[in-house]
Amino acid sequence: MIDTMSLQEMQDYRGRHEVPEDFDQFWRAEKDKLEGLPVHQFVDKECGLDQVTCSSLWFEGTNGSKVFAKCLFPKSNQPVPVLFYFHGYQGQGPDWTELLKFVAAGFGVVAMDVRGQAGHSQDHGRFDGMTVKGQVIRGMLQGPDHLFYKDVYLDVYQLVEIIASLDFVDKKRLVSYGGSQGGALALVAAALNQRIGKTVAIYPFLSDFKRVLELGNTSEAYDELFRYFKFSDPFHQTEDAVLQTLSYIDVKNLAHLISCPVAMVTGLEDSVCPPSTQFAIYNRLAGPREMKIMPDYGHDAMHVKVNDYVFDYLLGTQFFTD
Repeated sequence: MIDTMSLQEMQDYRGRHEVPEDFDQFWRAEKDKLEGLPVHQFVDKECGLDQVTCSSLWFEGTNGSKVFAKCLFPKSNQPVPVLFYFHGYQGQGPDWTELLKFVAAGFGVVAMDVRGQAGHSQDHGRFDGMTVKGQVIRGMLQGPDHLFYKDVYLDVYQLVEIIASLDFVDKKRLVSYGGSQGGALALVAAALNQRIGKTVAIYPFLSDFKRVLELGNTSEAYDELFRYFKFSDPFHQTEDAVLQTLSYIDVKNLAHLISCPVAMVTGLEDSVCPPSTQFAIYNRLAGPREMKIMPDYGHDAMHVKVNDYVFDYLLGTQFFTD
């Protein structure tokens, strides 16, 4: 196992720092700044499938950024449940065809490209300090209001609101799903928007930053945090202030806001998102929860059983349950 904690220790681990006292107030205030639905547009896309409608969604995020999402819906006379899919760090949403398995089960699926990463979404934010590599650290020297991921989290919140406003969507059957950064954003969706009724997070990113620093630079994902200290603050004089700011986007600190059922999948050999940082989220969840532990897996693709498990858990099917 990569993590220095034993599995037994992780069963009760809740992270190195507690939630800031004004945390809930901060996120209420950020959502209150949003005035109704953002300016948005659906652009129809011809997919050549008689039973499926496809469209590109564009909406105006904070800082004037433009956010893109793929939207696929089954043609139905009944309200359509929707799955929100979120991708990994630096990536983009899957190909259109990769999302059709959810449509085949009667679900709409919406896959957002995170602003400023590999997809179509555009980031217009302005940040002081180091931006040579990575987005986790952007804005951390300016304060919580300026964090890059603060705006991404608000994009997630607004995306759910836009889709829930559609008259053919079943607002009582909205679920979220993703891995790594996508796992973090699936949890964020449930924390900030109570419309989400169920969530699956595969080895979620963006948790317990102090613990990440303790374990050392084991992967590219958090490399930007270590580069900041190595090249800008070798004596770690700003560490307390930086971690305090980052605490407002720390997913473990959002966990208590989630009331819907959550399933997490964690590989004990994960060197990208250390298992202890994932347990820090799981042990703070307020609602029904379950965790699938894979002793032999790291932060790699889940080859056997996991995709079927996710499908069954989120969609309420029993097609693939052994």
